[in-house]
Amino acid sequence: MDLLGFAVVLLLSLASSTSSCKDHEKSFFLQFLAGLSEDGGLAVSWQNDTDCCTWEGITCGTDATITEISLVSKGLEGHISPYLGNLTGLMRLNLSHNLLSGELPLEELVSSTSLVILDISFNHLSGALQEFSAQISETTIRPLQVLNISSNLFTAQFPTNTWKVMNNLVALNASNNSFTGQAPSSFCISAPSITELDLSFNRFGGSVPQDIGNCSMLRVLKGGHNNFHGALPDELFNASSLEYLSFPDNVLNGVLDDANIIKLRKLSILDLERNMFIGKIPNSIGQLKRLEELHLGHNNMYGELPLTLGNCTNLKILDLKINYLSGDLGKINFSSLSNLMIIDLLVNNFNGTIPESIYDCTNLIALRLSWNKFHGEFSQRMDRLRSLSFLSVGGNAFANIRNALHIFKSFRNLTVLSIEQNFMHEILPEDETIDGFESLQHLEIYGSSLSGKMPVWLSKLKNLEKLFLYDNRLTGTVPVWINKLNFLICLDISNNSFTGEILMTLIQMPMLKSEKTVANIDARVLILPTYMSSKKDLPALKDWKYEYRILRAEVNVARNGFTSVIPPEIGRLKALDMLDLSFNSFSGEIPQAICNLTNLEMLDLSSNNLMGAIPLELNKLHFLSAFNVSNNDLEGPIPTGGQFDTFDNSSFIGNPKLCGGMLSHHCNSAKAVHAPASTLSTDQFSDKVIFGVAFGLFFALGVLLDQIVLSKLRFLQF
Repeated sequence: MDLLGFAVVLLLSLASSTSSCKDHEKSFFLQFLAGLSEDGGLAVSWQNDTDCCTWEGITCGTDATITEISLVSKGLEGHISPYLGNLTGLMRLNLSHNLLSGELPLEELVSSTSLVILDISFNHLSGALQEFSAQISETTIRPLQVLNISSNLFTAQFPTNTWKVMNNLVALNASNNSFTGQAPSSFCISAPSITELDLSFNRFGGSVPQDIGNCSMLRVLKGGHNNFHGALPDELFNASSLEYLSFPDNVLNGVLDDANIIKLRKLSILDLERNMFIGKIPNSIGQLKRLEELHLGHNNMYGELPLTLGNCTNLKILDLKINYLSGDLGKINFSSLSNLMIIDLLVNNFNGTIPESIYDCTNLIALRLSWNKFHGEFSQRMDRLRSLSFLSVGGNAFANIRNALHIFKSFRNLTVLSIEQNFMHEILPEDETIDGFESLQHLEIYGSSLSGKMPVWLSKLKNLEKLFLYDNRLTGTVPVWINKLNFLICLDISNNSFTGEILMTLIQMPMLKSEKTVANIDARVLILPTYMSSKKDLPALKDWKYEYRILRAEVNVARNGFTSVIPPEIGRLKALDMLDLSFNSFSGEIPQAICNLTNLEMLDLSSNNLMGAIPLELNKLHFLSAFNVSNNDLEGPIPTGGQFDTFDNSSFIGNPKLCGGMLSHHCNSAKAVHAPASTLSTDQFSDKVIFGVAFGLFFALGVLLDQIVLSKLRFLQF
């Protein structure tokens, strides 16, 4: 046993001696550590008197050679030491998701004869990428295969000779920086094996390089969110191995040619959204049997959809929104597109009824047909779309809202229902049998001139966050159960004929009282983005922009017949971003407590019967960008300072007793004009003096006559 124990100890000592890293390599690590202003706790592990092969984030090979450094998300701050390039056996260096800054010593790192993977993404590195020296460029080809420099602050043009020593490069991700100038075009010459190239989210300009078509092994090409212009070069379509082609949000134009599209038979994702392409969708699109996502939205494409689209049986996303496409969708065999999950045809010119074959796409989770020319009633077969979570059909000419709601209530997963500007002049049903919508979060039924009252079935929508019923003809009072909707944070019932007192009811809305609960809702993301436009006419829809994605805390009850004073309890609604009480019959004073709504960005109290002063503390609402109290009976000085220095006189007109620098009534003169009732004018004072003197003389004369008469009576008695 003693002999066996000795052997074990000997083996362990030999193993430890062979696994110990070299002193000069340890010094390279310590120099890197010294360059960090925040080491994320590495100093605890990286001790000079210990084996660096045991240090946190360090991996060694069997011969004690350091092969990998992985320090992901350690909170590191400071600079990347160029001495890391001296680690002769280093194969993988990953410093991603930290706060490293300064320039990247790319030449020193890439000069390593062993480095295969370099990932410094998601840091704060800046400046221009250095051009390699002639000595480096002419030496041995480097083995680097993966270079990820994405999500940093790099600027200037991409270096031209840096890539000449990277013949083995397989993947380059330079996205989410600020590179300018022409995109690099020599990849396929210097790195014929490159398969992934991501240049998106930069400031590249000019045309898409023709040389990319020589990348015979390229599978992923991303160039979105840049300033590329012109047509896609014909040579690009020679890269027949492409599976992912993405150039959204550029200034590309031209037509999509049948002969070019058919070359990309391996394509699974085609994303050319937000450009200036014209023409029809090519018939050859049906030859792309592997196509899963087609994004051609926000272009200038026109004409009918090609019948061959029904051959793309693997299609999951069909995104053609905001174009000039037209025709009857009934010509497309949607039954063969059973894998479809998203159909987005927002803002086009499609007409007719919704084709029955669409209801065979039972995997649909989002269907948007808004702002087209569809008409008719919804088919009962629509209830087959049991997975539907997002349904938007606004701005068409659909009829029979009662039938529609009874169909939609069967969608148990529905979170967004947008049916605005349909069902014109119908009655909003109050039918209590409308008892579905358990998951509904956003409901929009505005702009339809619907009559009726606030339906009781809304009280069952326990997850409702956003309710838009504005621009209708709804009457009656707003029921008190509205404040039992525990997640309701956005309410717009403006431009109806509601009456009664509403504010004490709204004050009880729980979501408007806590900013923390609002933050929890903000984390939710819609399946499709919603859009907004400042104009209501259809041509303006071409200029729609993405709506602010974070859900805003909003109460808009404008243009109704609401009454009562504004209670001071309104100051409890800490979460409010927007409050619009305009064009009602609210009375009394503006409560001081409204100054507690520190998140307010818009406050509109115009065209009511409000009186008294504007609370001066309103100037502490630092986010207030829109303010209107015009056409009331307010008086006194307008607050100054803060955001109030940005509001013009239109915010205050129609209040003749107000004074301030932006009005014709300045406060110095206004004090004299609008002095308290106890202060008398000169004319009033003169009138009262004359009246007093006359009254005194009259009174004295009366007393004198009385004395004369009494004297005579006494004389006669004697």
